Amino acid sequence: MISNAARAAFSRLFSPEFRAVFLKTLGLTVLALVAVWFALTGLVDWLALPWVHSLLPGLPSWAGWLSGIIAAIALAFGMALLIAPVTAIVAGLFLDDIAEVVERTDFPGDPAGRAMPALRSLVLSVKFLGVVILGNIVALLLLLVPGINIAAFFIVNGYLLGREFFEFAAMRFRPEDEARALRRKYAGTVFLAGLLIAAFLAVPLLNLLTPLFAAAMMVHLHKAIGARESARR
Repeated sequence: MISNAARAAFSRLFSPEFRAVFLKTLGLTVLALVAVWFALTGLVDWLALPWVHSLLPGLPSWAGWLSGIIAAIALAFGMALLIAPVTAIVAGLFLDDIAEVVERTDFPGDPAGRAMPALRSLVLSVKFLGVVILGNIVALLLLLVPGINIAAFFIVNGYLLGREFFEFAAMRFRPEDEARALRRKYAGTVFLAGLLIAAFLAVPLLNLLTPLFAAAMMVHLHKAIGARESARR
């Protein structure tokens, strides 16, 4: 069930519809980071550099240029680290688009799911970012414990990401309480699917596609679980 869902989701990543969403997401991410860059460089010029000159008034003129270059390099490094989380936030706004493509192309005979309101999508994207940050903080802390190390990253992120994305897919067809109950009933399956998402998240550059892959895979997984539940009735 999980392997089929993952295979179907991965094949969808290269479809024209997914590329369109990804390029739109990446474009908005770049615009957001450029805006942050100009805001931070302006803040450095306005606050940090005058403070340095007042603290060390005897600095030669080249020291100001050097400090500006160092600050620019530090900001560029920070922007590089922000690409993945900012992409995750922006992509969260388009998860319903991904789900609709998967439902329409892979399950044409089934009723379409309900798109979440824009505010709910924003909450989910911010929640996804929080999950990633929290998961990695916990994983970093657990890295100090001998014998756990990399396993901590996958266990924490596998649980949290599996939970969030499965509930997203389920809530397109079910009330929130029912979606959570279904996730708890199939907790082991959802966790294993979350481990695949965590593996995606761990690969540089590929991690930019994590929200798209996760949403597509969980739509397939929810459909498979829903079919199993219907067969038991």
